Amino acid sequence: MIVKKRPKPNPELHKLDRLVGIWNVSGEVCGQVSYSWMEGGFFLVQYVDIEGEKGLEFIGYDEDSGALKSHYFDGDGKVLEYNYDITDTDHIITIDMPHIQGSFHGKYSNNGNTISGRWYWKQGDEEMGYRAIFNRLNLS
Repeated sequence: MIVKKRPKPNPELHKLDRLVGIWNVSGEVCGQVSYSWMEGGFFLVQYVDIEGEKGLEFIGYDEDSGALKSHYFDGDGKVLEYNYDITDTDHIITIDMPHIQGSFHGKYSNNGNTISGRWYWKQGDEEMGYRAIFNRLNLS
């Protein structure tokens, strides 16, 4: 019997561990997002419900670029691609697609249970954005 060696997730994915859980979103928009690991540990899945707009995002490590990348699918059939840069203090998400460019710049609180930041993007000639605060719900 041949035993196939299973691949292991890239260690860079551990930066996403701090997102696991349910987060309330407030500020200029309201809603909730939740993050959980897909079986195997290669993708963090985000479920989004903000202002009634729902979506699903898969965040993983792209070996070719050496970066955390995601694909976001919304209820209108759009697919968006993002890059993630997460440090101890910063939560940065960028998008650079032909029809939309922008970013979210957020800061983590000292305990890591709050992310405060601002989304800004340009879609065609229109500039948009909003401030948001993400607070992790205490599940215990």
